Order: sequence, then C-alpha cells, then structure tokens
Amino acid sequence: MQLSQADVLRHFFATSLTAEHAITRRVIEAIPEDKAGYKPQDVVKSAFELAWHIVSAEHRFIAGVADGAFDYSSTRPDNVRTIADMSAWYADVFARDISRVRTLAADALVKPIDFRGVFQFPAVAYLQIGLNHSIHHRGQLTMYLRPMGGAVPAIYGDSYDTARQKSTA
Repeated sequence: MQLSQADVLRHFFATSLTAEHAITRRVIEAIPEDKAGYKPQDVVKSAFELAWHIVSAEHRFIAGVADGAFDYSSTRPDNVRTIADMSAWYADVFARDISRVRTLAADALVKPIDFRGVFQFPAVAYLQIGLNHSIHHRGQLTMYLRPMGGAVPAIYGDSYDTARQKSTA
C-alpha cells in the first residue's frame, strides 16, 4: 500500500468513525438505566456488557492503530458503572483516539499490525475492521431496546420510535 493511499483511507475511515460514533452513543444512551442488565437469553451479554464490548473494542482498534500494536489487557475503569458513565467515557476516549489517528504519520498507517495471530494487516485497515465491528454489535444492541422498554433512536434516518415521537409532538 502506498503512503498516499493509506492517508486517503485514514481520512475516509476517521470521518466515518466520527459519524458512526454519534449514532452509537445515541443507541447506548437509549438503554434504560434500570434495565442495563437485560439479556434476551441466558447465553448472551447483557445490554450493559454488550455496550461495553462495543466501546472498549472500538477503543482497542483505534488506539491500536495509533500505537502500532493492540493492547488486550484493558479492563473497564472503576468509574464506569452506569450507562451515563459509559457514554461519557466513550466520548472522551474516542476524541483522544481519533485525534491521535488523524495526526499519525502516514508511514505508521502502512505498518503491519498483528491481530491475535489471525491477521497481519496494514494499520489503517483496522480502522475499517473496528468500524464494522461497532456497527455489527450496535445492531444487536438496538434489538435489545424495545423488549427492555426503551426506544430505538434514529440511526440512518428516523426509526419507528422517533417517527412516532414526531407525529405525537
């Protein structure tokens, strides 16, 4: 991959990640705080656990690109106990991570990074993988919202819930 290609991809993926970040935060913030432990089945993550998986993995991917290696040792900070805490943590960490990626030297973007011994891609490719991962799990999380008593926020246009809210306003 050429440096100029990696730079174009970085700009495109950073822009996409930033747009999707706002949507993901809306979905996470739609989790009713008193229902954060909701699980549609015993074998799946709770809404809180799934939301944490989304934000922590996204951080791991973006920070991994900026660092040139992935850190698998991170745990949830003690101060992230509620959905509101998680949303605030996600906003702060995302802003720092994406800023680091936006200012990264182009040669760092083409450096191969190992991902769990499974993939060895140029660093910039993990921005797309992280984006896909977040969108995939965000879709799962939206399917939890109505059964737990929440409303699905607008994602790529009105949802049933946001359209209904507008019609009754």
